[in-house]
Amino acid sequence: MKNQFVKPGEIQLLHSQPIEHLFLGCLAQNPKIQRELFDRLSPKMLSLCLRYIKETAAAEDVMLIAFRKVFDRIGQFRQQGSFEGWIRRIVVNECLMYLEKQRNLYREIGLERIYPEANQNGPSDNLDWEDLSKMLQYLPKGYRKVFELFALEGLSHEEISRQLEISENTSKSQLSRARVQLQRLLHFRNIKN
Repeated sequence: MKNQFVKPGEIQLLHSQPIEHLFLGCLAQNPKIQRELFDRLSPKMLSLCLRYIKETAAAEDVMLIAFRKVFDRIGQFRQQGSFEGWIRRIVVNECLMYLEKQRNLYREIGLERIYPEANQNGPSDNLDWEDLSKMLQYLPKGYRKVFELFALEGLSHEEISRQLEISENTSKSQLSRARVQLQRLLHFRNIKN
C-alpha cells in the first residue's frame, strides 16, 4: 500500500530545497519534515555545540534539547532573517545555558575553595565531571552522601539532616571534611599530572 501523504520523489525533492522551505512543514508539526530538518542541520549544529562543549556526549545531548526547543517554539520564528540562523541562536543559547549550569555546579560544590585554579581558568580546563565523580568515590560513604546532597542536589543542611537522620552540625562537618579530602585528592592529582 502506497503512503497517501508522501508522493514518490517528494522526500528527494525536500533535500534539494533551502532550509527555509522546511519551515511551514515544521510549523504544521509534520514529523517527516521535522526529521528532514534535523537530518540536514544536525551535523552543523553538533559541530557548533562542540565549539562550546568539549565532551561529545554532552554536546549531542545539548543539540537534541535544542532541536526539541526548535520544534516546540517553531511558531515564534518571525521570518525576519534566516531560519537556520534562528535555529543556530537556539543551539548557542542552549550551549551557554549548559555551560552556566556546569559553572554553577562547580560553585555549589565550592570547587573554587577546594581547587583555586578552577576559579581562574574555568572548571573544564582543569577538572571535568568524570574526574570529580571518580574522586567522590574515594570519600567515605557518609561524607560522599552529604556532599552529593548539598553540592549536587542543592539541599540545605536542614533538609540533609532530616533525610539522613543526622544533626545539622554533623551534616556541616561531614561536608567540610569531604571538601578537605577532595582538596587533597585534587592536590595529588595535580602532582601526578
